[in-house]
Formats: sequence, structure tokens, C-alpha cells
Amino acid sequence: MSDTLLQVQNLNIVFTGPHENHHAVRNVSFTVGREKLAIVGESGSGKSQTCRALLKLTPKCAHLSAGMLRFGDIDLLHASERQMRAIRGNRISMILQDPKFSLNPLMRVGDQISEAFRLHNKTARRVAKARALAMLESVHIRNAEHVYRLYPHEVSGGMGQRVMIAMMLIPEPDLIIADEPTSALDVTVRQQILSILDEQLSRRNTGLLFITHDLNLVARFCDRVLVMYAGRIVEEIAANRLHLAQHPYTQALLASQPRLHHPVEMLQVPTRDPAWLDGPVYRHGVAL
Repeated sequence: MSDTLLQVQNLNIVFTGPHENHHAVRNVSFTVGREKLAIVGESGSGKSQTCRALLKLTPKCAHLSAGMLRFGDIDLLHASERQMRAIRGNRISMILQDPKFSLNPLMRVGDQISEAFRLHNKTARRVAKARALAMLESVHIRNAEHVYRLYPHEVSGGMGQRVMIAMMLIPEPDLIIADEPTSALDVTVRQQILSILDEQLSRRNTGLLFITHDLNLVARFCDRVLVMYAGRIVEEIAANRLHLAQHPYTQALLASQPRLHHPVEMLQVPTRDPAWLDGPVYRHGVAL
């Protein structure tokens, strides 16, 4: 993989409680380049916590440690809050799951996009507005002037997600973290949003870290896949070879997916093996 953007080695996140601690992320290591890398797994497997740690958005009740947490030439692990404010939304952007909860309900959507640009670029309001309008048009929003003046509750889910993509892309980041960006959308709109996102990533040569539950989606959309179970990565595989996964957990997730060409009366429910907690990690079909 060329042009590595992010290096993570032995990332651990432990939540401390009054009675016991919870090891939410355990010895996670991976790299991200200018590619589309998916992180998949069940709810609670540590996907979102891993990605939030990259922006140092881990809750205060959690202890974060790592052998390396490096973005380009920046040591994120020891970066100050001032340095992180310059990185968040500027060099690393994050698209969240539901725009209805992510957008400020008291601000027009266009002003929020302009603000994302002006926050990291000292420029006049009219220049920021022109950039925001161009950005809205680039994510295939017709009548951008009209949409610019709308409030979040006045746009549909699909249009709201396009607004979120525009807001995250306008600073021209090197890496985008997308946390379930299409799960609240119907299938047709979901495909439109993914096509727009793919187009924008290719145009800007931007890396993507894509969090999802949908294995069928990542097999078509992403380049590589990391499978997480109980806070650790259990398998890494090329997305177009996902159907050849070797880890029994990945195989169980694949078997639980509904398939039109092979209908069944009841989908399989994954059964978990305690050995997976500390068992081998499969990388491109090889157990390590």
C-alpha cells in the first residue's frame, strides 16, 4: 500500500468502573492509506471506539494507550489539544450516522458548511459561501442556493447525508472516518450516497475508514476489510475476497446475511467460541 496516512499499533482502550474495568479495544493494529478500508463487526465490538480514539475523542472515564498512533508526521498519542483541534475536521473528518442528530438544528445547513471551511481557513464569508455552494453542487444537490438556506429539519435523510459529506469534504481532509453513514437510509438512497462519496474520494485522493455492519456493502465498495470481535481484530482481508474469509467469526457473519439467490427460512445466528478472544488473527488467509 502506497502513501500511508495512518499507523496504529497495539491500541488499547480500557473503561474504568466502580466494580470492574472493561477492555473495549485490545491490541488493535492497522494502517490506512489513500484507500477505502472497512471495519466491520457486531455492535459493541469496538469499531467506533477505535476510530474515535484516532481523534482523541475517547471519554474521560477511559484509559487509552498505544505503541504508535501516527497520522503522517504527527504523533497523535502525544499531540496537544490545540494540535488536535487543527486536525479534527481539517485533516481528518468524521461523517456520523444520522444527520438529524449531527447537524445543528438552529443553523441553516449552508452556514454550517461555510463554518466548517472558515474554521480552518481565514477567509471572508462570501468566499466561504461560494465554496459551500460549489460543494453542495459537487455532491449532486440541485438548486444549491435554495438548500443552502434550509434548516436540517427541512431536508430529507438522503439530502442531509449529502450535506454532511459536503461539510466534511470542504476542508479537503486527507482522511475521512465514516461511522455507519448510510444505515438510516433506504437501499436506493444508500447507493446514491455511496456513489457520491466514492466519486468525491477519487477526485480528492482521500483515504476512507468506513465503519459498518453490512458485509455485502463493503465487499462491493471497499478495498480492504478489518473484522473486529470483542475489541480485537480477528481478520484482515481484501474486500473482493471476503467470501473466502478463514476466521470462523467472519464466516458466521457472512452466513447470517440474507441472499436473494439462496433464500432460507431462517438465517443462521453466529455461535461464539471463547477461543476467539485470544485465538489466531487471519491476515489475507494466513493464521498468525
